[in-house]
Amino acid sequence: MTAETVTGTPVVGVPLRRRVPLGPDGPLGTLLDPMTWRAVPYLLVSMLHGLACSAFLASAVPFSLLLVIVWIGLPLLALTMLAWRWAAMLERRFLRMAFGVDIPDPYRPSEGDNLFLRWKDMFVDPATWKDLLYLLLLLPIGVGEFTVSVILWTLGLALTAAPLPLMLAGEPMNPFDGLVLDTVPEALLCMITGASFLLAALYATRGMAWLHGLLGVALLGASEKSRLAARAAHLRASRARGVEAAEAERRRIERDLHDGAQQRLLSVAMDLGRAQAKLDSAPEEARELLAQAHRGTKAAIAELRDLARGIHPAILTDRGLNAALSSLASRAPVRVDLSVQISHRPPPAVESIAYFVVAECLTNLARHSEATEAFIRVSRRGQRVIVEVCDDGVGAAVPRPGGGLCGLADRAATIDGTLSVDSPLGGPTRIRAELPCEW
Repeated sequence: MTAETVTGTPVVGVPLRRRVPLGPDGPLGTLLDPMTWRAVPYLLVSMLHGLACSAFLASAVPFSLLLVIVWIGLPLLALTMLAWRWAAMLERRFLRMAFGVDIPDPYRPSEGDNLFLRWKDMFVDPATWKDLLYLLLLLPIGVGEFTVSVILWTLGLALTAAPLPLMLAGEPMNPFDGLVLDTVPEALLCMITGASFLLAALYATRGMAWLHGLLGVALLGASEKSRLAARAAHLRASRARGVEAAEAERRRIERDLHDGAQQRLLSVAMDLGRAQAKLDSAPEEARELLAQAHRGTKAAIAELRDLARGIHPAILTDRGLNAALSSLASRAPVRVDLSVQISHRPPPAVESIAYFVVAECLTNLARHSEATEAFIRVSRRGQRVIVEVCDDGVGAAVPRPGGGLCGLADRAATIDGTLSVDSPLGGPTRIRAELPCEW
């Protein structure tokens, strides 16, 4: 399939949404939540990362500043800044794995054409100094998280497991100085106390993960002003692509009318003129010219109908997305499994883009994919319409500017949507469009 994409990468991107862990939703939900157990090892070892970062910064920064007077300190300071940026990038990955906090790198793009100008851009970037502040805070925060985690988990596990020898073998236990367990009620009370500490450890883990995630978003992420600026730039680019897509579509329609229906209608007019001239002198030849004009008229009508369907199919307006996609699937050269799970019709612009995404995918499937079957899923997720098209073809989609899927991505960009394609060599090919809308 000659699709335009990079495997697993959106053709049209949007700023990544940040996801900060939510508060616990009950003891069972907290216990079963994988994020809780991913956070436990991070809280236990983050102190080591903070210790390494603090030790490096405490030695490298003063040493570089001291050597600035002999100029050698400037490249050392630049390397130090690069090092703490790298450490902050690593911490963002840790936060995503441990807490589910997705924080894109917030650095401004450098416009310098030499090392000095790039270093200057890095020096004046506020994100560089917010990274430094976070790394300096990481050690005291890590010490606190480590201490709380060790105390609660150790007490919980020790008190829960201590009565087991008494209850199983009848042997008195002395888990702590001054605490002797020699009766079953005392053992049960100790286990209940241990379970309470374990429950407190679970909630403390979730709470510390939540607070640590908030700190990471505040210091390692982009500021609100930067996020709004990036959002505005994305919307401007989307609008520009939409205007370009509309202009390209207008030129295509104009070209199709000029080269197709207009030429056929001109031929019909010439045939009718010749038939009129020969109506009296050669009626048989005139009759043949009229029949030829009739065939040309029907062909022109068919071309105009196809052109109108390419602009906006009437069935989509009259009967909605399900019927329009069913019509496309019925004309596909392979078996198509179609599922449309939308209870209410989305806005017309969303319906139109979803229709043309499927139409373009089925066209590429017929021409290039060598597929034998495909499936189409259209569903609603919150305030988004999700369109997925998958086939079992040869895959190996390649991004090509000006091609069909790039045009679809531009269509989706007009409503701030995204288009992504996953097409490894050998297949399968999966195309997914996310189209935001409000009912």
